[in-house]
Amino acid sequence: MCNLYSQTRAQEAMRQLFAAVDKLGNLPAQPEIYPDQMAPIVRIGLDGERELVKARWGLPSPPSVLKTARDPGVTNVRNTGSPHWRRWLGPPHRCLVPLTAFAEPMGKGQGNQWFAPADGRSVAFAGIHVPGWTSVRKVKDGPTTDDLFAFLTTAPNAEVAAVHPKAMPVILTEPAEWLTWMSAPWSEARLLQRPLADGALELVDGAA
Repeated sequence: MCNLYSQTRAQEAMRQLFAAVDKLGNLPAQPEIYPDQMAPIVRIGLDGERELVKARWGLPSPPSVLKTARDPGVTNVRNTGSPHWRRWLGPPHRCLVPLTAFAEPMGKGQGNQWFAPADGRSVAFAGIHVPGWTSVRKVKDGPTTDDLFAFLTTAPNAEVAAVHPKAMPVILTEPAEWLTWMSAPWSEARLLQRPLADGALELVDGAA
């Protein structure tokens, strides 16, 4: 399960790459992004245009898994057939999550293995976002209202399977895929929930 990734692309480069209005403010490069932190996403704004905004990593958890009022959030979504996730699968709740590399744990005490696109191309996770959600993320903060996001996972390709055999993030590599994910009916967009081709990722020593 991917709970660490990097986004070190320059802000202006992201704006141009995703043809989005920049509403990030000042955002430094993020070589390590962990759950519950703020990170950039590309979503469709109220005016119908793409916008770059910051959101908090971790979607609302299914109530059945919560044992207290605190909800730490769900970072990865696999079962899109669940009623809990189905309500957020339409285009208004889909987003792109820019990344430059992601990490998977290699086992207790062995650290993380980082993965980056083998050809250096620009990529994004297939994300879901829920704006204006009120919950208790941290007990000391009490209820907060946040724009939240997470991304889909799927079966791993060969490179990821050697480290983490259960899953890998859904990564979109082409502008046509970005457009489909952001705008197509779910019957079409759901076909993007598949692993990258074997050989599409390279193992790197750290965050790209």
